[in-house]
Amino acid sequence: KNGSSANRRVIWLDLANRKKLLVVTVATKETGGFSRFLRSAKYFNYTVLGRGETWTGGDYMSAPGGGQKVRLLKAALEKMTSEDQIVLFVDSFDVVFASSPKELLRKFQQAKHKVVFSSESLIWPDRHLEDKHPHVREGNRFLGSGGFIGYLPNVKQMISNWTGGDDDSDQLFFTKIYIDPAKRKALNITLDSKCRLFQNLHGALDEVVLKFENGRVRARNVQYDTLPVIIHGNGPTKLQINYLGNYIPNTWSFEDGCTVCHQNLRSLSESEFPLVVIGIFIQQPTPFVSVFFERLLKLQYPKNRLRLFIYNQEPHHEGQVSSFLQDHGSLYQDFKSVGPEEEMDAPASRDLAFDLCRKDEDCDYFFNLDIDVVLQNENTLKILIEQNLPIIAPMITRSGRLWSNFWGALSADGYYARSEDYVDIVQGRRVGVWNVPYVSSVYLVEAGVLRSDLKQNQLFTSSSLDPDMAFCHNVRSQGIFMFVSNMDTFGRILSTENYRTEHLHNDLWQIFENQQDWQDRYIHENYTRMMTDKLVENPCPDVYWFPIFTDVACNHMVEEMEHFGKWSGGGNVDTRIQGGYENVPTIDIHMNQINFEKEWHKFLLEYIAPVTEKMFPGYYTKAHFELAFVVRYKPDEQPFLRPHHDASTFTINIALNQVGIDYKGGGCRFLRYDCSIQAPRKGWALMHPGRLTHYHEGLPTTAGTRYIAVSFVDP
Repeated sequence: KNGSSANRRVIWLDLANRKKLLVVTVATKETGGFSRFLRSAKYFNYTVLGRGETWTGGDYMSAPGGGQKVRLLKAALEKMTSEDQIVLFVDSFDVVFASSPKELLRKFQQAKHKVVFSSESLIWPDRHLEDKHPHVREGNRFLGSGGFIGYLPNVKQMISNWTGGDDDSDQLFFTKIYIDPAKRKALNITLDSKCRLFQNLHGALDEVVLKFENGRVRARNVQYDTLPVIIHGNGPTKLQINYLGNYIPNTWSFEDGCTVCHQNLRSLSESEFPLVVIGIFIQQPTPFVSVFFERLLKLQYPKNRLRLFIYNQEPHHEGQVSSFLQDHGSLYQDFKSVGPEEEMDAPASRDLAFDLCRKDEDCDYFFNLDIDVVLQNENTLKILIEQNLPIIAPMITRSGRLWSNFWGALSADGYYARSEDYVDIVQGRRVGVWNVPYVSSVYLVEAGVLRSDLKQNQLFTSSSLDPDMAFCHNVRSQGIFMFVSNMDTFGRILSTENYRTEHLHNDLWQIFENQQDWQDRYIHENYTRMMTDKLVENPCPDVYWFPIFTDVACNHMVEEMEHFGKWSGGGNVDTRIQGGYENVPTIDIHMNQINFEKEWHKFLLEYIAPVTEKMFPGYYTKAHFELAFVVRYKPDEQPFLRPHHDASTFTINIALNQVGIDYKGGGCRFLRYDCSIQAPRKGWALMHPGRLTHYHEGLPTTAGTRYIAVSFVDP
């Protein structure tokens, strides 16, 4: 799908079983654009012949040039003599065929001229020639040299007087022939003014839309209600032809989905896995960093074929990085880390990481992985390598939002713009591998590209663009395609907004910004299936017992409270509560003392309220509470709690550590029913009515320290 040939080539495309059409194009090397052109030609049964010559035709993409194309065409046609031979000349990197040669020839015959040029609404390169162009009754008035079709004798006569240099303008040469009335008449030249054969996109972006019909995809010109056969992304419309090329010709349709996504794949052999350098970048305080490294360890790829580069400019995460490398660094072929003390900026770090791969002849791929990426699919790296593309990103999104790690289009000033298909791709209604103008956060780069087209060593450095935008700009300027795949579910990206670092376990506060990640980390793995699998137990009348917290959640809650350390004295006088008097005091810390009350209410509403409404049918709660706290029981401090009612409609009591390991004794006894729960399970919640019926006591803790999280809900 990507090559590095340095030759400009004349390519002859012969229509199978229709020998009177000869299609000629010129190509510098085997780029993604040229591969796309050939794929569209093959789809319509063209066969390919060619020969090579080094390109000296100037930079025809941004300035007048391309004269070598005319010289090569002249040489290619020189020995041909058949008068009924029809020649189609088109560019290739930015061209796709949208329909068959049969339709092309039919429309050419209907034009009733010997030579038909593509048309444009904009004049280039000499605006002073505008008045010399003949007026047309309807359609575009100006000639476009990127595509024309004509009979061999007329085409040979038209280019016979070419004497220009290779870097002269072919556009200007053909324009001067066309605006000369005598030459125009002698050669019988006209323009495809209404875009029946050729569609140049420059100056016509608002006129061209995709047309999906009966399993086929075409480009439709809504201005003239035509279906062009050849689509040309001339001038500054390369991104638009890339967008259209995602669909045309039948690359993707609603009926068949992606028809090319399983072509030209790379087969991975267990014995010959490519060597990959993984670049990990930490640029700001980020939640769930320890989980990131846990997922990295689970990546399904031989670790002896992985080298790690970790850039961390955030002191807050130094401990997590060093712990990971100390515990697991030896599993990998090699690793290098750059810490905050080295004061390297973000663009330089990414350029350095690329260079580590570029200069290592054994490196096959570079895998960029920002720390805020939640890579849930353990096969991501294999999947991307198998796609065999120069640059490819797995699509990841932010939970509940349309934000993703790719852009479907760019605005005029090079920033984000939403493409017509962006929402459908993000939401999975269109699934495939998509040519896009921007990727970030997580993507794979083929090392050969770094050593050839991207060999400059400051790809991420720019005075006006952020590093990712600078990188993508440099990639696009080299004509390299970037792709994003949503063929698989890969993961998501974290929100780093409002991430606070003043606590011991800051991830506990992420229930609003990153609820899915908070749930994965802190909610018991059996919670989501406890209703269907009947995991809710009923140890006493109207007392329900169910899994709610992971061990990590319990540990973090206990450690956070001990880190805060301001335990109450266990007396009746308590200035923390309204009225200042506690009838049944405990040694505790309130959630609001650690600024956790909003997060705790969210937890109750999202995870406790649904269970309440299931267990107590007809009762609906908004999980209001006045008191939520963590209680500590010790034999020499407060071993038990005397019988009492709770000031609540119902109470939640979550065991935060394990009986028999962390403490002995403990539990809860409901006096009315003479029913006790004496072996509380860590991470399980007891839910029971608080008033009137469920008079209860805390049984003595005889050894160790017992912790429980208590909430009086709906007081």
